[in-house]
Amino acid sequence: MTSSPTLALTLPQTVVVTGAASGLGYELSGLLLEAGCAVIGVDRAAAVADLAGTAGYSHVEGSVSDEGTWRGVEALLEAAGATSLGLVTAAAILDVGTILETSKQMLARTLDVNVVGTALAIQALLPRMIANGGGPIVVVGSVSATFAEQQLSAYSASKAAARALARTVAMDHARQGIRVNVLSPGPMMAGLFKRHLESAADSGKFLATRANRQPGGAILDPRQVALSVAYLLSDGAGAFIGADLMADGGLSTSFDFRTGAEGASID
Repeated sequence: MTSSPTLALTLPQTVVVTGAASGLGYELSGLLLEAGCAVIGVDRAAAVADLAGTAGYSHVEGSVSDEGTWRGVEALLEAAGATSLGLVTAAAILDVGTILETSKQMLARTLDVNVVGTALAIQALLPRMIANGGGPIVVVGSVSATFAEQQLSAYSASKAAARALARTVAMDHARQGIRVNVLSPGPMMAGLFKRHLESAADSGKFLATRANRQPGGAILDPRQVALSVAYLLSDGAGAFIGADLMADGGLSTSFDFRTGAEGASID
């Protein structure tokens, strides 16, 4: 054989991706464009130059928690006549601090983007998706929604709320062809983890410790996680409705990953 076997999966013709200007949203947008999808990116920041210069990419600049942003997205979809549509809600903010260090304003801002922004995105696209006969929605969660992580009280609470929102929408609209799932990444070398890394007293030590905690020995590349999101968007994931898939490189598989450095009998 001269080539490796492959399996073709079908993606929506158009995918709306929030948080498209950085991190996972940016990585996913590029991946979907490579696959031939049209992508509408949504971000409070302007479009990244390499995406903006790619055929098939459109950008709506604005907060996901602003209803005006979603009117802009709806106008683009109407003009394009999109009949095969998917949604990925990757936009999120993260503030590092214990609950005693989290102001009411910080908490409200986190919930506004991570929960309200997710809800508004689904509200805006769901009627068109139902009219199309269905479509996939991937809500980007976090392992922190299930497993407590120090100094991330507001972020963890917001991701748990987003997961509950997604799973309820999945049940409410499954009979209309809407397939909603949650993808919960672990640490990856993208915006939010990098921000957590930069807040550490010793960033190098923090990174080494966190990488050593991963069964694979490294922090995930965001493209690995983007590929997992693309799978959930595809027809290959048709058996998943309301699932929460941990894309964490095995981090949450065990309560403890031993390397031998702690004196365990591990080679």
